[in-house]
Amino acid sequence: MNRLPKLQSPAPTQATKPVHITADFAVGSSDVVLMAGPCSVESYAQTRAAAEAVARVGGRVLRGGAFKPRTSPDSFQGLGETGLEILRDVADEFGLLVITEALAVEHVPLVARYADIIQLGSRNMQHYPLLWAVGELQKPVLLKRGFMSTIEEWLKAAEHISSRGNQNIMLCERGIRTFETATRNTLDTNAIALAKQLSPYPVIADPSHATGRADLVLPAARAALAAGADGLLVEFHPDPANALSDGQQSLPLSTLPHFVTEMEKVTAVFGRTFT
Repeated sequence: MNRLPKLQSPAPTQATKPVHITADFAVGSSDVVLMAGPCSVESYAQTRAAAEAVARVGGRVLRGGAFKPRTSPDSFQGLGETGLEILRDVADEFGLLVITEALAVEHVPLVARYADIIQLGSRNMQHYPLLWAVGELQKPVLLKRGFMSTIEEWLKAAEHISSRGNQNIMLCERGIRTFETATRNTLDTNAIALAKQLSPYPVIADPSHATGRADLVLPAARAALAAGADGLLVEFHPDPANALSDGQQSLPLSTLPHFVTEMEKVTAVFGRTFT
């Protein structure tokens, strides 16, 4: 079990321990990883279009939600297992890996059957039985920071996972709630840099949720990579204006090649590659 130093202690710089998703693909190496796709799996055609676009630019990981924790119970809640089946089918067609969220303990075995990476969302960062459940697997886990959580609370949540034996943990900075109302959240680039000092886990940034605005995703992504992020979790949709969830922060699939080109420029400055 990894015991993380307290924040008031001198902060040693830890070497990032790569998380191997497959035998030939790891997160936390010199390669910066793109995890891209729609916020929610809405249909086979929509998800297949996203998978095709991600594969075309050399991406390796398809994101998409089958279970969606929405603020309003009247909002689209996801397709459930049907969504998982769609994700797996289209990912396999294009040779991609799948990251998707598990909302509850009872979802973990189901999601684990279809996903290569299990995502734990911001609202569930301190859902301890869920942390323990994924900790008992060896499947890679992406732990999002709670939108009202401190860095120390975030890292302690990761300890709950590792305490059950699963060291295949990635952290995700997805923005925190501040007094600012112009954006959905505030991207905490401090947290990206500090989490890499205090823990051995790769750190992924989610500029889509951090800003809530499609026009700010690209500059926020640049800032995250400059702060040392090992990857990006970004929402792309074939038709953002008609998306069933988070369309305002989703980039059109047509912009994916430009996005990748811009990220390649940033990673090259730091001697890394973008994939």
